[in-house]
Amino acid sequence: MKQHITNNQAAFNPQFYKSFMGALEAFFAQECPQIAGFRTRQVLVKTINDMVLQFFPETNHLRPGQISWPTVHKNEKGSYGKSIKNTRLTNVVLDLVQSQDAMDRAKGRKLREIKKEAAERICRQAFEQDGCMTNAEIAIILKISQPTVSKYISEIETESQTVLPRRGTIHDMGPSLTHKKIIINKLFIEQKTVQQVSRETYHSVRAIERYIVAFKQILLCRQKGMNTDEIAFSVRKTKRLVKEYEKIIEEYREKSYILEKLLNLEIGIETQTEQLVNNMS
Repeated sequence: MKQHITNNQAAFNPQFYKSFMGALEAFFAQECPQIAGFRTRQVLVKTINDMVLQFFPETNHLRPGQISWPTVHKNEKGSYGKSIKNTRLTNVVLDLVQSQDAMDRAKGRKLREIKKEAAERICRQAFEQDGCMTNAEIAIILKISQPTVSKYISEIETESQTVLPRRGTIHDMGPSLTHKKIIINKLFIEQKTVQQVSRETYHSVRAIERYIVAFKQILLCRQKGMNTDEIAFSVRKTKRLVKEYEKIIEEYREKSYILEKLLNLEIGIETQTEQLVNNMS
């Protein structure tokens, strides 16, 4: 039995198909009839439309020198073997070129310093918009090599004793001796709380706790005279990771830090009230 439609439906229903979503729904209905059902097609159409809006945002609000860039969402969880196609992305707007750059070049500022500053700016701007950049992305944007990006970031973190928010640090992926040294130093030398270090280094509390456990385990093994292979076997860590911690421990020894005191140090943990106050400040 043919369904009766009102005059309004007859007049206005066709207008739906004069939009991108309508045209896409009509395409699926005509060219992909195996996708059965109007409601099923609507879910698919909405999903595709949302992706188009995400990856092709309006650019009339972009200032000269800005770019739109898709990157991994900072709240996405990284894991071994997880591919990028199964990873949540978000779109961020980055200042690739600033008006100050031309003035700096005119004053003779080195291009290296301008690109180094841009690498830091890109990391921070992406994080402020819920994204986290990789060294590879920064290398593509700035048209420099990944080792150069790594060198810039290492210099920035060492000079400022802060950790830049990027995917390797936020999701605790990949090797980075610099940020390990900064985190261990904040915990054991500056004696900051777990939550303080978490906020200052863009690491989760759980990740900070893993650093504490690993450092103490490896330090204890070193105090007992174990070599790198024995330590790696005992604490179930890779030799590369153990060597990174051993390098930090050796630097502390050279600076005459009392290693026994560091081993027995209890790292502070903020109460819920302290966390609330610190998060609001």
